[in-house]
Amino acid sequence: MIKIIHTDASHPDFRKLVAQLDSELAIIDGDDHDFYHQYNGIEDIKYALVLYYEDQPVSCGAIKPFDDNSMEVKRMYTLPDARGLGYASKILSGLEEWANKLGFTYCILETGKRQADAVALYNKRNYDIIPNYGPYTNVKNSVCFRKKVSLK
Repeated sequence: MIKIIHTDASHPDFRKLVAQLDSELAIIDGDDHDFYHQYNGIEDIKYALVLYYEDQPVSCGAIKPFDDNSMEVKRMYTLPDARGLGYASKILSGLEEWANKLGFTYCILETGKRQADAVALYNKRNYDIIPNYGPYTNVKNSVCFRKKVSLK
């Protein structure tokens, strides 16, 4: 049975999954990890989802306001043994719906080019590549995406 809960960054299962994400990204990002890590704090995250399969937390994601029109998708992660089952798509869909309900028009995000599964997910979910924004503007390993989530 699958269950998704709405929570925030204080939830222990969200924090546990994010810790696993950070460990994985430290390996993938290598020398670039410290640069990316500084932009991935969870202290200010008020909108997070955790997906449970048979009462075990297996996937998560979050959104936070970026500007008046956009929520930034953050901390997307699915446990390695649970990948390929559509959980990340369920989380992303839930985040998009939540952003829309909160009155935002777009979801934006940054991911690393080395994260092929993430890039494939955002392409599959109809995100458009946009110019790198904010701290990622001149970062060659970064790719940024945007999707309209509201009819506004």
